[in-house]
Amino acid sequence: MLQKADGLDAAQLAATLPPSDLTIGGLLKHAALNEDWWFSCVFTGAEHAEPWASVDWDADADWEFHTAAADPPDELRALFERFAARTDAIIDAAAGPDALSVRPGRAGELFTLRWILVHMIEEYARHNGHADLIRQSIDGVVGE
Repeated sequence: MLQKADGLDAAQLAATLPPSDLTIGGLLKHAALNEDWWFSCVFTGAEHAEPWASVDWDADADWEFHTAAADPPDELRALFERFAARTDAIIDAAAGPDALSVRPGRAGELFTLRWILVHMIEEYARHNGHADLIRQSIDGVVGE
C-alpha cells in the first residue's frame, strides 16, 4: 500500500476516480485501521488505539476514508507504518499460526492467526487493486 502512495502529495492522495469517492489516502488510513482491528483488537483483545478509539463510528462508519483528505501525507504514511510495525510485533510474539484470537467473531468463533493473516492478504489484494486504478488515473504509474 505504501508503494502505491509513494511520491504523492496531499492533493494526489485525495484524488478520486469518479464516480467513486475512494482515495489512496483513505485506503492507507483504512489499512492502518484494519491492522489495528484484526491484530490488536481481535487477536490480542486490546481496545482500539487512537485515532480510532475516539471516533463516533455510528455517525460515520467510513470515517477513516472520509477524513484522510485532511491528513498530511507524512502523517498518513506514519500512521500506517506505526500499525504495521505493531502488527509485526504481535505476529512475532504469537505462539504460531494456530494461535487463537482473544476476541470472538459475531458468531462467537475464535480466529486463528493463520485465518487473520489470509484475511489481511485478501484485504490488501483488493485495496491495492483499487489503489492501482486511482494511481494510474493520477500520473500513469501502474503497480505490480
